[in-house]
Amino acid sequence: MRRHLSLRARLAVLTSLAVAVAVAACAVGCWFVVRGRLIDQLDTSLSGPRAGGPRAPGTHDSGSPLGICSSPPPGDDGFRGFLPTLQVVARDGTACSAPGTTDPLKVTPGDVAIARGLKGATYRDGTTAGGTPVRVFTHPDASGVAVSVAQPLAPVTDSLDSLALLLIAVAAVGVVGAAIAGLLIARAGLKPVDRLTEVVEHIARTEDLDTTIPAGGTDEIARLSRSFNSMTRALAGSRDRQQRLIVDAGHELRTPLTSLRTNVDLMLRSETTGRPLPAGDKERLLVNVKAQLLELSSLVGDLLDLSRAEAPPGVEVVALHEIVDNAVRRVRPRGPSLRISAEVAPWYVHGDATSLERALVNLLDNAVKFSPPDGTVTVRLEDGELTVRDEGPGIPEEDLPYVFDRFWRSPSARGLPGSGLGLAIAARAVREADGEIALRPAPGGGTEAWLRLPGTIAADGFLIGG
Repeated sequence: MRRHLSLRARLAVLTSLAVAVAVAACAVGCWFVVRGRLIDQLDTSLSGPRAGGPRAPGTHDSGSPLGICSSPPPGDDGFRGFLPTLQVVARDGTACSAPGTTDPLKVTPGDVAIARGLKGATYRDGTTAGGTPVRVFTHPDASGVAVSVAQPLAPVTDSLDSLALLLIAVAAVGVVGAAIAGLLIARAGLKPVDRLTEVVEHIARTEDLDTTIPAGGTDEIARLSRSFNSMTRALAGSRDRQQRLIVDAGHELRTPLTSLRTNVDLMLRSETTGRPLPAGDKERLLVNVKAQLLELSSLVGDLLDLSRAEAPPGVEVVALHEIVDNAVRRVRPRGPSLRISAEVAPWYVHGDATSLERALVNLLDNAVKFSPPDGTVTVRLEDGELTVRDEGPGIPEEDLPYVFDRFWRSPSARGLPGSGLGLAIAARAVREADGEIALRPAPGGGTEAWLRLPGTIAADGFLIGG
């Protein structure tokens, strides 16, 4: 049933239960405290001299231990209007009561033990021969007997019963009041949650991620509101990036597709009109079509790579120096007239080997693309810092902030093959490995790509040291 209750109802029920338990505990505690005080007062009255409490030796000098049974004890005026039951118990267990007693007390083994001097004075709950509950105080007397003084418990039990009824009534009123207060508190306390729910439902219904939730204060609801606002901002940013990627991809795909369609239409027209193209022109068209298909394949692969979600830093330990050597080996055929100089020192990092190699190939491919014929590309890896330097024209200062943007290409590179995604993919791979990357003008001319990845010079040391 609890699953079917609303949060407001559960809060009201829990509040009522908590108050009910507290009120019940207080009521029970109050009842026991009052009972203890009443019993203490009754015990005090039983042990007082006017009720037959302990007397000085020789007070009852009757010639017989049971002489008190033949006449009222001294001070009998004190019993008028307040007459406790007075009974004497001999050492042999026989007992007699004061004159006028119609319902004597039941003698217990404890009373006989007190008469024999084996025990001291005691208080106890007992009964009369007729079954009336009484409170009994038994004490030894100087004449060698035990004197029991008793009063009925009825006044105490009646008072306790009345108190119990009163406490039950008060507790019931308290529980009802707690239930009402719980409903009011739950309604007031959950108002911020209701507002948050309305905003969330509005966003879910309209997909309006620009909607924000007021988040004043420092309580849990305010923290939840701020967290939700951060989440919606992140979702809005992700959607905007996705839309930009789609727009940019459409723009980049339009050019090679248009060129490809033009070339195919030209070849088809030459065949349908009966005017075939010269062999040399046809070969050039086919080569151009192949190059455009390769460019499309590369662009689609880059888009697929960028469309996946960014991964957290890798947990695999990889040898960065080996990745650099592999990347250099792959790029060498792309610049047969260039000299690629590589100096690498051992360095182990946490990351994905495939992504890092793709990033380094893109950096090297960029350097090869912009290097002059017979130029030199210098690669150096030392203490986790990798530099790739070319001898090309360099990048203007005003273009440096945009070099890692998707599809961005400098004016000097727009006539060269490429999609403008290589540096964006490289930057992403480096970020996933918790590293840094930058492009800067090289001393003496050209461009230098710089990146740094955290790691160590020994794989086992990396594993031990973290």
